[in-house]
Amino acid sequence: MTGRPLALIVEDSADQTALLRRYLDREGFDVFAAADAEAAIAAFPDIDPVVAVLDLLLPGISGQECAELVRERFPDCFLVISSVLDATDYPPADAALPKPIVGAEMHEILRRVQR
Repeated sequence: MTGRPLALIVEDSADQTALLRRYLDREGFDVFAAADAEAAIAAFPDIDPVVAVLDLLLPGISGQECAELVRERFPDCFLVISSVLDATDYPPADAALPKPIVGAEMHEILRRVQR
């Protein structure tokens, strides 16, 4: 255990996952990354994220459904939706991070996360 807060990334693009991992690590988070909602859900008993960054366009269970499940399981988790879709199509969340992801935007969002 590093003592750092945990961030959950649910993203099917390896490049986007690597980018998010780099930003979150720089901001002081350990990261658990899942390539789809099913893998994230399977890890729920073993993780307790303070922030979750979810893509909406995922294979299998949608990002919207995953967002609902994160809210149910981790009600205090700061939920960030990241997608190429129009932000008006995002489910309710604490923050929106439209793609392409910009480090400065991610930094501003993470400043609001309770650690």
